[in-house]
This record gives sequence, structure tokens and C-alpha cells, in this order.
Amino acid sequence: MDDLLADFLTEANEGLAALDTALVRLERTPDDAPTLGEIFRLVHTIKGTCGFLGLTRLEKVAHAAETMLGKYRDGELAVTPAGVTLILSALDRIKEIIAGIERGGEEAPGSDAALIAELDAAAAGKLPPAPPAAAAAPQPAPAAPPPVVAAAPPAAATSGAAAAPDEAPADPAPGGVAAPQTIRVSVEVLEGLMMLVSELVLTRNQLVQLARGRDDGELSVPLQRLSHITSDLQEGVMKTRMQPIGNAWNKLPRLVRDLSHELGKKIELDLRGAETELDRQVLELIKDPLTHMVRNSADHGLEDAAQRRAAGKPEAGRVLLNAYHEGGHIVLEVGDDGRGLAIDRIRAKALSNGLATEAELAGMSEHEIRRFIFHAGFSTAAAVTSVSGRGVGMDVVKTNVEKIGGTIDVESREGHGTTFTIKIPLTLAIVAALIVEAGGERFAIPQIGVVELVRCGDAAEGSVRIERIKGAPVLRLRDRLLPLVSLSRLLRLDDAAEEERGFVVVTQVGPNVFGIIVDRVFDTEEIVVKPVAPILRHVTMFGGNTILGDGSVIMILDPNGIARATGIGAERADTAAAEAGRDGMRSDSRSALLLFAAGDSTPKAVPLGLVARLEDLPAESIEMAGGRPTVQYRGQLMPLVPLAENWVPGAPGTRQAVLVFSDRDRSMGLMVDTILDVVEDRLRIENGPGRPGYLGTAVIAGRATEVVDCAWWLREAAGTWFGEEAGAATPSARILVVEDSAFFRHLLVPVLAAAGFEVAAVNTGIQALRLRDKGAVFDAILSDIEMPDMDGLALARAVRAGGAWASLPMIALTSRVEPAAVRAGREAGFTDYVGKFDRDALLLSLRQCLTAQAGN
Repeated sequence: MDDLLADFLTEANEGLAALDTALVRLERTPDDAPTLGEIFRLVHTIKGTCGFLGLTRLEKVAHAAETMLGKYRDGELAVTPAGVTLILSALDRIKEIIAGIERGGEEAPGSDAALIAELDAAAAGKLPPAPPAAAAAPQPAPAAPPPVVAAAPPAAATSGAAAAPDEAPADPAPGGVAAPQTIRVSVEVLEGLMMLVSELVLTRNQLVQLARGRDDGELSVPLQRLSHITSDLQEGVMKTRMQPIGNAWNKLPRLVRDLSHELGKKIELDLRGAETELDRQVLELIKDPLTHMVRNSADHGLEDAAQRRAAGKPEAGRVLLNAYHEGGHIVLEVGDDGRGLAIDRIRAKALSNGLATEAELAGMSEHEIRRFIFHAGFSTAAAVTSVSGRGVGMDVVKTNVEKIGGTIDVESREGHGTTFTIKIPLTLAIVAALIVEAGGERFAIPQIGVVELVRCGDAAEGSVRIERIKGAPVLRLRDRLLPLVSLSRLLRLDDAAEEERGFVVVTQVGPNVFGIIVDRVFDTEEIVVKPVAPILRHVTMFGGNTILGDGSVIMILDPNGIARATGIGAERADTAAAEAGRDGMRSDSRSALLLFAAGDSTPKAVPLGLVARLEDLPAESIEMAGGRPTVQYRGQLMPLVPLAENWVPGAPGTRQAVLVFSDRDRSMGLMVDTILDVVEDRLRIENGPGRPGYLGTAVIAGRATEVVDCAWWLREAAGTWFGEEAGAATPSARILVVEDSAFFRHLLVPVLAAAGFEVAAVNTGIQALRLRDKGAVFDAILSDIEMPDMDGLALARAVRAGGAWASLPMIALTSRVEPAAVRAGREAGFTDYVGKFDRDALLLSLRQCLTAQAGN
């Protein structure tokens, strides 16, 4: 195959990929003249070039398609779905012919007379009417700008470094801006350049290491210049390897459109993060897995329109693809809002296939059972279809992902949908890393995964101190307790290492923030990441290895692997729960609780997030004012409320334990007897409501515990705490709380949970809309009005503008209850307006709104 034909095939394949996306876009907007012009130019270019090369069969098909598109462009014919389908069929035939040329170097024999006759008839206005379309048109990914240097596919690779320049487009780009010139470079040349740059970076690091020990002014200037040139060269070469993931998504809008017609379902395709860049080789390896998972989601993940209406869902199902960077990894999410994975069917199939015994299955979590779908030949589909069965071929997907050192996981909730998460670690890249030491060994942590660095020591030194709760190390960092992982103990380097002093590297994996205890921190350094050797692939704590400037080989830590090895964030309930956990809190999730004793022998509990500080006050500092105990606290008088009914002031010399609640400029102290513990548990109030001041009783840490109603005690201290003072709940209703104040979120969620609601809380309107876009289902929304980024009024307008939540009841929960504010809230779309915090009015409003919603 000569170079001219190879270049034509490469250009034709690129044009055909763009045509699929453009035609789907044209079907959505038939009057889009620029898109129609783009399609016509691409087909015209293919026809003209293949005629020049003597490819007569290809030329005839392209000419017939061009004639029909010309009638569309000139306005002689109207664009119809049936016409778009016919053009797509012509493109498929062109692809078949081109594939034959790539295999044999010439056109394969065949007859295209029937297709050409259909195209000619359509161009003459004799196209038969098409059946009604089932698809809600998928949203194509935004077009990515053309790369400056494009890597040629294997069939088009030449022996030289460069081939002929691309053909200039027939028409100038909009606005008269000429398209950038490009050349085609062999993949082997790019790989060689990347290896040379990697070695150059290592050599630069060695020179910098040597220069640190010398005071040589003549050497420092050229070394600094060399360092800058190396960085610029490294960045330029990396750009030639990196391509936006949107390039791998070009075929998906066409795929979803065809599946929608074939399956008779309405399907919306939501593509996010198309600009996220991946290594070209990684991009090629994930194309097939992504396609397979999208087909699975459309076929067996999404219900048909009737089933979705019966389930209270929008008729159009949603398939979501999302790509983003997280902790040094590239994360790809493929999800749907369909029926979810049936745990019982997976369990039965695993048992019948002999993959596990009944006893083993009984001891497995739902997350472990769901992972059976990655076994070879595993399928729970009730019937085999022409498209796919959920689970069929997932072992191939898993194999392809693991080829590039990645991992794949699945999360699902029956009736709500399924999300596959692919994490691809850095394979061959140059990144900034933090060099640390633990147990006498040095390690690198990718800087993208480091949230902050904390030095720990004795309290006398003024530094943060590592504490222990039931033997587990924790770090009290600002308003939260962080779990800690000792790197020395985890890697079994030095069991006797002192953990109370040193440094904590705070990192985040998904919604989970934790700290890694290390002995020393050296410096940040640009490192070349090499893949982990196969013999160490099972050690999940490592994401690669590198060579430092002094020639030492060290391992690169993987925060995601450390989290998995220590059980931090092992499971998430479902996609919506994951999003709410990342952005806020949920009523059914595990939360930190403060246990204490007061009055009787029954332990009491309060959400730790509500408690601003724990104080141990001298008894003589407590004064009586207006018949109530108060204390001078941080420049103001703070009211104190005794939790025990028979409280008496303590004798001089004794001390009083106080839980301090603060919100903005207000504080209140709740006097208790003893602080018992801090535990993490689910707050499920089983026996309530309790006596005044208590929400009810829950089993916490294995004991029956009374849960304190903080709102009741705050009113006891100050009746105007929630502004001006001004029912029954609907069990199992799902409520979304949008509130920027962490104090009020922690206050409101237990109250609503005790009333029988299932609650999720986020702190901004933007995060709430993100939940909507991911398919989360709620029955009502409670929102504050005054919030940063997006206030409650803007959120209400966005919700009412359309989408799955457009008809949900929305209740404004705010201290602004003047008539003008109420009127503005109702005009924005709020159903009701309740003062903060009038619990009775809120529960009554919720009951009325949900009852009215059910009646509709």
C-alpha cells in the first residue's frame, strides 16, 4: 500500500467518525445549516479523493450520498429521520469498503446498486415515510479541537517520521480563521521521543541533586536554563501522546441513536468531561469496553417507557458517561438510571454456576455479590437479545481494563440504576510528587492526591496532636476527625515506629478524606512513572515506581489502593448516595456521634458535627443570670442549659463538662456529666418520639441510647435562636436538604429522620443539580434561600425550568419570613415558605405537600 493511499484511508476514517456525530446532531436540529455544510464537505472530500485514486466503487456510493446531501443543503428537500438513516447506511457501506481496502490494498468486489438506487430515489423526493422515532436525541459530546500532531493508526503508519500534510478543507472555517496545519507522525516515533524525554528528566534530576551540594554560581545558571527547556520539551511531547477522551466517544451518539430505534426506547446520552485527556494507547484500549457497557445499559439496564412511567420515572432513560481526574487516577463512570442489578438473580446464578456455595454467599456483602458479573460467561439476562445481556462480556471489559493496570467496580441499587467505575492509574507519565520517608524507606505520593500536609507533635509545641479512639489513631483537624493510616505499619516496615510525632499527608479518595502518617517529608520532585512489575501487581498500595535524582529506585504510593487495603470507603450504597456523600450527608449513612452521660444511667448521643467544642469549665466560672446559668465565654455571655433535671451548681474546685453549640455569632452550652466516647454508627431511631428534648432511642455501639433533640435545647437556651417563632410525617419519603450551614444540616437531618423520612443533604444548589443530573430520585426539596454560588431562588428557577424534578414540592426553610421575601420565593417556584427552625410547621408543610403531590 503506497503512502498516498495510506493517507487517504487515515483521513477517510477520521472524516467518517466525525460524520456519525454530525448526522445525529443534524437529526436533532434539521435547520442547522453549519452542521449540514460540514457533513456535505466531508462526504465531498471523500468522493473527490477516492475518484482521484481510482476507487470507483467507493466513489459511486459517496457520489450518491453527496447528491442527496446537496438537495438538503440547497433546501430542495427537508431533512427527515428516514433520510438521516439512509445516509448513515451509506456511511456504513463506505466503512465496509474502506475496511476491505485496508485488508487487501484494493476494493473488494461487491454490488451497491440497491443502496445507490435508494439514495437516488430519496434525492428525487421519493423516500418512503419513516416510522415514528422512539429516541430522545442523545446529546453529542462537544467537538474537540483538532490535535496539532495526530498519531497514525497501524494500517497507515509509514516507515518515515512524517507523511504528506493534510488536505485543506474545501471552505474556510467560520469567521475566516484557517484551520491549523497538521502532519502525520508514526506512533513509533512518538514512543521513541517519549522515552528520550523520560531519560532526559531523570538526568536533569541527577544534575539538580549534585548541584544542591555545591556552591557553584557558574553551574547554577545553565542548569536552571536546562531545567526550563526540559520542562517545556516534556510538556510538548506529552501533548502529542495525550488526546481528549471525547475522541473515544464520537461513535456513541450514533450507537445510542440506533439502539433507541432498535429497542423502541427513549434514551438520552449525557457525556461529561469530554476534554479529559488520556494517553493514546489507553484511549484505544478503553473504546471497546465503553461501547460494550453503553450497549448493556441501553438494552438491559434501562426499562421501556411503560415500565418507567409505572416506576414514577421520566419516559426517557438516561445513560451517563463521565470522565475526571481524582487522586492521580483517571476515573470513568458509565451509569444509567434504569432497573439496577438484581442481587437475588446474581446470587442464584452464581450458585447454579458453582462459583460459590450457599454458605459463602450468605456471608458476602451485596457489593461482593455484584462483582460476580465480571466472571466469564456470567449473565442474568432472562432472554438473549441481538444487542447484549447485562453481564455478558463483562469479563472481557475487566480484562481490557486490567491490561492498562486499571480497576473496574460496579455499584447498583435495584430500581434506581447501575454505575460502573473504571480507575486507570498513571502508566507512563511525568508528574510532580511529594517524596516522603516511612520506616527508613522513601516513597513518592503524586501531588495531585495530596490535600494538605500537617505536622504533628506535642501540644506544648503548638502543633496538631494525634489522638486515639479505642486504639485507632485519629487527627482532629478543624471541624472533623480524620482516620489515620500508619504507612510503616501498613507496609510492615517498622512495627515499633513512633506514630505520635511526624507528619500526616491528608489525601482524599472519592468522598473519604484520611491521613497517611509518615516519618519525614523531603521535597517535591518531577518523577517519571513506570508501571508496577507484574510480580507486585497484587500489592494495591503501589501505583508505579520511579528513579530519583540520586539513582535510587522508589515505589509510588496509590492513595486509592491504601484506602482499599485499610477498608476506608470500601462500599457506597448507590450512585445518588455516593454523590450526596461526596457533597454532604445522608440520614442512612454512618456518621460520627458523641456519646455522653447526663442525669440517669442511659447514655445519650448527639451528632458530632453539631458540637463546636468540648469544654471542661471550672464550677466557679458558672454564674446565674435571670435565674439561668451562664458563663463568660470568649468575650460574651453564653447561656448554659443543664441536661439533667436535678442539676445543682458544683462546689468550688470541681469542673463541669459542657457541649458547646455555635452557629455564626451565637453559642449555647449543654451541661452534661461525663463524655463517654466518639463512635461512628448509623443513626436509626427505632423508638420515638421520646420525651421532651429527645428524638427517641437508637442502638448505638451496641447499647440503647437516647438521641438528643438539639433544636429543643437550643430553644430552651434562646427562644429566638432560629429567628422569629412562629405534624405528622409521610414515612419513607425521600427528602433533599440544600443548606450551606453545616450546623443546620446536622441539626435538621436527625429531626427529619426521626420523623420517618429518608434524607440526603448537600451544601450548595450546584451540588443539588448535580444529583438531579445523575438521576437521583426525591419526593420533596427543602432549601435555604441565602447560599453562596447559587442561592435558593436560583435553584428553584433551575428546578422549575425542566427535568426530572420540575414538579417536586419545594419548601423554603429560612429565617427571612417577611412578606416581600415570601412573595419572591413563591414567584421563583417554591411551594411553601417555612421559618427556620419551626419544626412543627415544617413537618406539617411536608405532609401537606407530599399528600397533594400523591393526589396529582
